[in-house]
Amino acid sequence: MSARVAVVGGHGKTGRAVVEVLVGRGASAVALGRADRDDLAGALADCAAVYVIAPNLHPEEPAYVAETIAAARTAAVGRLVYHSVASPYVPEMPHHLGKAVSEDLVRRSGLAWTILQPGAYLQNLDLRGPVVGVPYDVDVPFGFLDLSDLGAAAATVLLGDGHTGATYELASRQATVRELAAEQGLTAERVADPGSHPWLTAMFAYYDRHGLPVGTLPLRALLADRP
Repeated sequence: MSARVAVVGGHGKTGRAVVEVLVGRGASAVALGRADRDDLAGALADCAAVYVIAPNLHPEEPAYVAETIAAARTAAVGRLVYHSVASPYVPEMPHHLGKAVSEDLVRRSGLAWTILQPGAYLQNLDLRGPVVGVPYDVDVPFGFLDLSDLGAAAATVLLGDGHTGATYELASRQATVRELAAEQGLTAERVADPGSHPWLTAMFAYYDRHGLPVGTLPLRALLADRP
């Protein structure tokens, strides 16, 4: 019988990437969205594992994660994997701090847990050209993560053994935005901050000064037996 795995937040781009790989590896993937939260424990029934993705820029992510943990306990889910972020404890980025607090809740949950800390998605960059514009310095270092690699890493820890109590940084490669653009024959330039959300503005300001370096070794180790 195939493993039944729930993906809370399974309808967004991150969740879809995880579901796709789970299905490809023979698991029965259950994508859960906002409509399922009224009876989340019921939705998690008979699931061997759950992958937890909070909505982007959720104002109360720790509460969201705590609610999911409680539902997983009620449903007797055997394994919980939390989708966090690289460098969760960064006081200058409020949404990162929410994930740092959530990580603490996961570690104290009493469940068999694993935490993934992804870098910035490669897919968030518009590489169609001719100019790649981002609202921060194009020469600061990043650890970029391809969504397909994220899905593969998540499926590995959800379905495999030996990952309980582990926290993995995830990046497919290290580069600057300028380097990525140049590889496509494009140029890169810093553009004005669109000012869409104060947390994003804070994130761009942090990136402008420090980038977001992330190591690539954990991902390579997780996917060592994959093409």
